[in-house]
Amino acid sequence: MTSYLVRRFLIAIPILLGVSLVTFAFANFAPGDPLSALARPGSHVRPQDIEALRVALGLDKPWPQRYVTWLSQVLQGNLGISFVSNLPVADTLGARLPNTVLLMGTALLVSLVLGIMLGVFSAFRAGTRLDKLMTVVVFAGISLPSYLVALLVVLAFAVLPYALAGIRLFPATGIRDPLGTSPPLIDTIHHLILPASVLAFGGTATFMRFTRASVLEVMRQEYVTTAHSKGLAERTVRWRHVLRNALLPVVTVLGLSIPSLITGALFVETLFSWPGLGSLAVEATLRRDYTVIMGIGLVTSVVIVFSNLATDMAYAFVDPRIRHS
Repeated sequence: MTSYLVRRFLIAIPILLGVSLVTFAFANFAPGDPLSALARPGSHVRPQDIEALRVALGLDKPWPQRYVTWLSQVLQGNLGISFVSNLPVADTLGARLPNTVLLMGTALLVSLVLGIMLGVFSAFRAGTRLDKLMTVVVFAGISLPSYLVALLVVLAFAVLPYALAGIRLFPATGIRDPLGTSPPLIDTIHHLILPASVLAFGGTATFMRFTRASVLEVMRQEYVTTAHSKGLAERTVRWRHVLRNALLPVVTVLGLSIPSLITGALFVETLFSWPGLGSLAVEATLRRDYTVIMGIGLVTSVVIVFSNLATDMAYAFVDPRIRHS
């Protein structure tokens, strides 16, 4: 078990180095730089002043030298200074990270619970009209992009209720109402419902699909047939023999859902003006804020790599065959 985890951890190190190099390349080789806005037509900043500022920020140096400098600072826990706000990138990310964790954590919990429950329910009623209807919903959840779902949800639960009846059913933007009188926790939950529901929609469909397929596969196994032949109650067979073994693949899906959650959060946070890392990434990209872009890319990459590592650990724990492979 220990040697398996050590191997997986050692593999993660070059992956993170490769991701840091790719992130740096994409951020620095894109057209323009943080000083491009100063050189726009109509600005009163002299070209020599812009060049002097570029030298002061180190943007005139070759990219390998800048990458090594940046990476050495990152290894010391320093993500650099924002070119736009002149604030430490770590502080900027730290202010936004809790909001993203709240949004993604809520969406993951909702999609996991609902997906497993609906998947089991659908599998035990395979072939019925209800099962076929749920299958259609699953394909819709997997196929529809998150931004389209977000627009439909905002229209149905925020815009139309107010336009037709003057009712503010759910807020469509922000994390809190600055003029609201509700307690902060209640106000945050009220603002969280729509974006978390949109982000959980695709995940729920994915968990439901894999759970249903896994339950149906386990129900065809010989040990389930043997349990039935022994006269065990149907409830006992389902809970002790079917579900316990059928939920094993869900562990893998749980780890693999993190990248899709991060990608979905990029659109959802932007559409709902949710102050998280996703909306910050869009803002930093528009402003060519290299250090913030690289910091967000590095943080999300670390989260994805270690979520996959945690998935491997969990899978090795529940399935002894993997530990000795």
